[in-house]
Amino acid sequence: MFKNRIAEIDAIKHDISQYSLSSHVKSMLKEYFRIGLTYSSNALEGNTLTETETKVIIEDGLTIGGKTLKEHFEVIGHSEAYNFMWQKAHDQTIFESDILELHRLFYYRIDQENAGVYRTVPIIVTGTDFEFPKSSELFTLMKDFAQEMADARKTMHPVEFAAFVHVRLVTIHPFVDGNGRAARLLMNVALLQAGYPITIIPPIMRSHYLAALRQANKNNNKPFFDFISEMVYESSKEYLRLIKSCV
Repeated sequence: MFKNRIAEIDAIKHDISQYSLSSHVKSMLKEYFRIGLTYSSNALEGNTLTETETKVIIEDGLTIGGKTLKEHFEVIGHSEAYNFMWQKAHDQTIFESDILELHRLFYYRIDQENAGVYRTVPIIVTGTDFEFPKSSELFTLMKDFAQEMADARKTMHPVEFAAFVHVRLVTIHPFVDGNGRAARLLMNVALLQAGYPITIIPPIMRSHYLAALRQANKNNNKPFFDFISEMVYESSKEYLRLIKSCV
């Protein structure tokens, strides 16, 4: 269903590079994607806040009646992690400590004890029969993952690398909760570092997203890599459209 869109993505990236953006436009784009990424990433995990409600919480600091504290904390925490993601955008490295910090910022209001630390308990994830690593294996797996990222960056196209870091993190599943959101933030760190726009996975694509992840859990990464390239392609088109509307 999905195909590799890297050539088209790079063509759009070239078009984007032709525009000289003011600091005001850059700031508007950053905030636009803050709302979109926060809303979509939380919605993929079952958060019921709408995109408009997410915007109100982040920009106005208001609470939404009938919604849980946890849902509000997920919005606020993701927005904080988004700031850290942008701080890392200016680097060309991703360390194990960066992954821990992304998770800590997202999760500490929800569960301070488990924020930014590896789980010490087994987990069962609904919708998959994949057996995730034991907690005793996580320290070694995450150390190895840090080295794998350094090596993969040298040989993979940036879009493939972004997909790789995402799928590898969710396969390890190092945290008690928030693994998917940490993985999508990490993926976007990788994209930003290589000069690509933030990529959003719309909630309507959830079933395709999970199906591709299940294939990756069975050591078939191609469906997931193709899926992510499609998402990067669509987000890049949206980014270019927004730029054109501002000039």
